[in-house]
Amino acid sequence: MSWTERDGALHRDFEFADFSEAFAFMTRVALLAERADHHPDWSNSWNRVSISLSTHDAGNVVTTSDRELAAAIDGLLD
Repeated sequence: MSWTERDGALHRDFEFADFSEAFAFMTRVALLAERADHHPDWSNSWNRVSISLSTHDAGNVVTTSDRELAAAIDGLLD
């Protein structure tokens, strides 16, 4: 599954084998987001992680920063 754009944000849901894998993924995403100074809205329920990316400073729309972070997140799965 890939990112979809809706309601002024990029969205993607991820599913992992278990909670530990989901949490490890979130940790890696958190490190990417901190380096980029661009932080996602996200949620976690057991083995699932849902991420939404938008740029709040630009009026909650999708910007280049969101697309770059989405690509970096995808790179974690390669």
